[in-house]
Amino acid sequence: MGIAATERAELSDLLEQLGPQAPTLCAGWQTRQLAAHLVLREHRIDAQPGIVLSALAGYTAKVQDEIAAWPWQRLVDTVRGGPPWWSPFRLAPDALNGAEYLVHHEDVRRGGEDWEPRPADATRDKLALGTLRRMGRTLLRGKASGLRLCTPDGHIALEIPGPGVLTITGEPVELLLFAFGRDATRLHFDGDIDAIRGLRRGL
Repeated sequence: MGIAATERAELSDLLEQLGPQAPTLCAGWQTRQLAAHLVLREHRIDAQPGIVLSALAGYTAKVQDEIAAWPWQRLVDTVRGGPPWWSPFRLAPDALNGAEYLVHHEDVRRGGEDWEPRPADATRDKLALGTLRRMGRTLLRGKASGLRLCTPDGHIALEIPGPGVLTITGEPVELLLFAFGRDATRLHFDGDIDAIRGLRRGL
């Protein structure tokens, strides 16, 4: 079972356990809205562009609200079932869905006050580091300079040159969540805090 399938299964179990009104790290979303987002992303190609294009966001929000109104068990079962046979997400599930489900699983896990990072896992860590290499600069574009993301063993996962240097040290999944703008992380910050501009990180 690949990382996307594993994270999907564990997230679906957690959604079923917590119910539709549990908090998440996604601003304004409870578990119902997060589940609806996942269903939309995989089942409604017509509404996908509005996830990233603000000009189309209104239509996407309308479709997501319609999906969120489904019975909770139907929502969870649809998330658990994965994308339909015709979806491109079936072609390369880990490449296209691994980070999505890893991050959103943590969004639900860490939505409340009492959470702890999961034990280190080589597969999750490899995915997190690979995603940072591919997407980290895009995720932090215009928001950070002089930034270095490092694992505790000194490996540099991502470096963005700039006038100051802020070194952020943490396990790969913690660094990935930081890059995606999540505050519920276990990280150590050393250096120029001003290297981060316009981000609320709870520093």
